[in-house]
Amino acid sequence: MADIWARAVVLCMYLELAPVNLKGRTAIELGAGTGLVGIVATLLGGNVTITDRKPALELLRDNVKENIPSDLQGAVQVSELTWGEGLEHYPSGGYDLILGADIIYLEETFPALLRTLEHLSSMESELLLSCRIRYERDKRFLRLLESLFSVQEVHYNEQRDIHIYRAVRLKGKTEL
Repeated sequence: MADIWARAVVLCMYLELAPVNLKGRTAIELGAGTGLVGIVATLLGGNVTITDRKPALELLRDNVKENIPSDLQGAVQVSELTWGEGLEHYPSGGYDLILGADIIYLEETFPALLRTLEHLSSMESELLLSCRIRYERDKRFLRLLESLFSVQEVHYNEQRDIHIYRAVRLKGKTEL
């Protein structure tokens, strides 16, 4: 398995095996790449928006078309999203579940990513992030996230050194 997809695979396994109920829930995948996590979330019963920047959209649409049965095609959409931009096109607090695999690697994107997470989440939303913690910048992101969300590690894959964090909005925190 390519290392680049390991975080997505571990998050998919967590969605399938952990007590995460996707049936009838709205979910959004950020920085989807191939769309694996969003595709699995759709197959598990979610109504899913799979997002990435414009260059990835054609591949995402092809992968959705090839891997989602025709009777479930209405439960998934592919959409362009550059973190921190055009957020008005996405409902504020409109997602039950926000998914991200390997999205905390460029420190300069952290403020825009945090604004995006804050915009998409409500007090009832659940955020699941799959990542490796290799550098001080990764720890800095988690500290920034903890200023807005209650964060806990819910799974650790020792073989692949991949963490899954669950986060929910802190009470009394409003959007930036």
